[in-house]
Amino acid sequence: MEELERALSCPGQPSKCVTIPRSLDGRLQVSHRKGLPHVIYCRVWRWPDLQSHHELKPLECCEFPFGSKQKEVCINPYHYRRVETPVLPPVLVPRHSEFNPHLSLLAKFRNTSLHSEPLMPHNATYPDSFQHPPCTPFPPSPSHMFSQSPNSISYPNSPGSSSGPGSPYQLTDFRPVCYEEPQHWCSVAYYELNNRVGETFQASSRSILIDGFTDPSNNKNRFCLGLLSNVNRNSTIENTRRHIGKGVHLYYVGGEVYAECVSDSSIFVQSRNCNYQHGFHPATVCKIPSGCSLKIFNNQLFAQLLAQSVNHGFEVVYELTKMCTIRMSFVKGWGAEYHRQDVTSTPCWIEIHLHGPLQWLDKAETSSPSHTKRSLGVASGHRQHCLLSPREQRWLC
Repeated sequence: MEELERALSCPGQPSKCVTIPRSLDGRLQVSHRKGLPHVIYCRVWRWPDLQSHHELKPLECCEFPFGSKQKEVCINPYHYRRVETPVLPPVLVPRHSEFNPHLSLLAKFRNTSLHSEPLMPHNATYPDSFQHPPCTPFPPSPSHMFSQSPNSISYPNSPGSSSGPGSPYQLTDFRPVCYEEPQHWCSVAYYELNNRVGETFQASSRSILIDGFTDPSNNKNRFCLGLLSNVNRNSTIENTRRHIGKGVHLYYVGGEVYAECVSDSSIFVQSRNCNYQHGFHPATVCKIPSGCSLKIFNNQLFAQLLAQSVNHGFEVVYELTKMCTIRMSFVKGWGAEYHRQDVTSTPCWIEIHLHGPLQWLDKAETSSPSHTKRSLGVASGHRQHCLLSPREQRWLC
């Protein structure tokens, strides 16, 4: 306690670890509620608005950080820092269409698009199937080369280049398109089988809970599926809804989206961004057991993909819209290991649209010189998004 008092009284001075024994589930109970100990102490002494452990990173001086899984855990609030949202570099959209369609990345994207998906998606279980390192992202793009020179950049193998690799592009040849945070970072639609139920939930808080209960207080941070009625609901749907329980906790922290399963039953997630990062097939469905959390979207990875795609025409950029939609089912899974082939066969599921990336795509496309411009239909976070094939648009639009 003396070391904790010293750390709190002199926050700018180096301090030692303040440890407590790690409990069996890693949590600490305070006033009949359980929480992670380092989160509780950081919330009390430093950041009252702290929502999740995903917002905290240990300092290098900490010998017993929570994530190290040691028998002792450090609760010194000054041995942790809060994750900051990284500033994404602007995407540089060419002012002139010079790419060779035969050399574009379209084939690469189409090889892993809906056109080549298996009849049933592959399945993976977190954390068992996540042992190998993430795949390597695309090489640096023009948007990462501002620091080389204020007037010109060198872009190896640039599209339409006749001077060979390393030919300089003038910055005036590109139009910078910056990322902007929308008022609502995502919207969530709830489905039962292939029927949409209720209104779309607009998320303004960086931490939202989607559960199976009812909330008469109309909490803006909760999407309570228990409130929604459906006259076509069958017994399978009714039984599944009873097992949703506490549901899923979604966090938007530092440009990353996490899904934490707080239900007693597993949740099942299909995220192309997550699958790309881990080297899975784009359509893979990942099972998240109760008590586990998984990063389901990374803005920096998306920025790298977008920066490369804008140099290769509309259709490559359009393929990225599929990354901005995440599907998630409760209790019942789908895919090769389950008798349900697609998400529309599961009793209860949600679809999450990420507004920031979708609007960034729309701005990049409308700034493109492509002669085959088509609106992505994502400029407004309040609009419905028709992102996939006509086969799937029957329930998306």
